[in-house]
Amino acid sequence: MYKVGMATGVLKDEMRNNWAGNGPRPIPWVAWYPADNNAHGKRLCIEHSAKDAPFVVRGGYLNDAINMHQRNWPVVLLSHGTGGSALGMDWLGSRLAAAGFISLSVSHHGNTILEPYLPEGFLCWWERASDLSLTLDALANEGPLAQAIDTTRVFAAGFSLGAYTVLSMVGARTDVRLFKNWLEQSPRTGPNGPKEFPDLSEHIPNLVATSTEFRTSQDRQHKNYCDPRIKAIVALAPPPPIRALTPQSLGEIEVPVHIIVGQGDNEAPHHSCAQWLHKLLPHSHLRLLGKNVGHYVFLNEATQFGKTVEPEICIDAKGVDRSTIHHQTALVSLKLFNNVMADLPA
Repeated sequence: MYKVGMATGVLKDEMRNNWAGNGPRPIPWVAWYPADNNAHGKRLCIEHSAKDAPFVVRGGYLNDAINMHQRNWPVVLLSHGTGGSALGMDWLGSRLAAAGFISLSVSHHGNTILEPYLPEGFLCWWERASDLSLTLDALANEGPLAQAIDTTRVFAAGFSLGAYTVLSMVGARTDVRLFKNWLEQSPRTGPNGPKEFPDLSEHIPNLVATSTEFRTSQDRQHKNYCDPRIKAIVALAPPPPIRALTPQSLGEIEVPVHIIVGQGDNEAPHHSCAQWLHKLLPHSHLRLLGKNVGHYVFLNEATQFGKTVEPEICIDAKGVDRSTIHHQTALVSLKLFNNVMADLPA
């Protein structure tokens, strides 16, 4: 096992505007990497015990200490759930880095806690895939990690809407009409949007009428966002928006897909999301966790403050240990990635 280092930054996608239309799309990123075990350099301390912090970040990572004794580390691209952030994947990114992978995670514009939530960011899911591909391109070519990234051994993992993201990165294509039809046929009550944006659907008419950026993005939904560098993916608790992915495109995905979901997930019910997906993917493995394991078990461990103010996402059912599930999920992911690498040409 390696010591873990961390680097952060912000990229700008000059090919896409931000949702306000007044500048390029921002892509904040976090990287966890295998650090030099002999390094005694500056430590990057992540504040994780403040009274207003709901989640624990493992923290204490080395800064500017990339291990260059073994060059060309394999890479895992990470995508957070709706309304989350790059750092929300710390529990997985840091474990993968300790095992010898560079983990690259991004915060998706308009759909991240790092900035005010925007309905466009919650509605235009397909924009997320390009965030990760661009980040891989940029960091592999310049900056402190450029000499260490091996773009011939790239993998991806995503939680909730991040699972949709990594599926689109291996060739799944979107048709929002399929999602709308599925919603109409699925009896449901409650808000017209996710927990983070309960009135989401009510914003659509105004966006169609007033937002050039929203209309432009809608025209991009059918594009193929496949990144051929990705050799396998892990989809954690794939959410209802996967029902917008076309069955034909799912059937054409050639890379291995490992799906992991709790049987007590009310946000992304396994029978209508994960199991539906598993049946359509030719090279998938479905791992069902216990009947009491919910959706938010794939978030970082919670602080006492978080358990007090946001118990729904910070407290797991009795008998469910979030840390244990994180550890097991990391091991399953590592086994998949290492098995695929073993079969790659030398």
